[in-house]
Amino acid sequence: MQWDGTIMTKTVWISYDLGVRGDYEGLFEFLASADAKECGSNLGVIVFPVQTDLIKELKAAIKDHMKIDKRSRIYVMFKKSDGKLTGSFIFGNRKSPPWAGYATLGVSEEDVSE
Repeated sequence: MQWDGTIMTKTVWISYDLGVRGDYEGLFEFLASADAKECGSNLGVIVFPVQTDLIKELKAAIKDHMKIDKRSRIYVMFKKSDGKLTGSFIFGNRKSPPWAGYATLGVSEEDVSE
């Protein structure tokens, strides 16, 4: 968190997946108003002013600009006050990744007949 003399700010990376019919225009309005920098497909970074609760305030700011529906997924990443990087979905949930099944994971098991 940085102190600019009047308010605390946090650097926040925002990843989004709104589906085919998502309110991209509303989200892009929010990102533009926050002077977001583009970081690749569906990823941007902002410096966000925080009074007390980053997640609560960020969710409210985004909701002020866009319509959230059941397909909206927005994930944020930032450093906590202890310096550790953290991330969480502020809208939506994790789903199966497109790379699922491409690698064999786990311990190989031996088949033993009884």
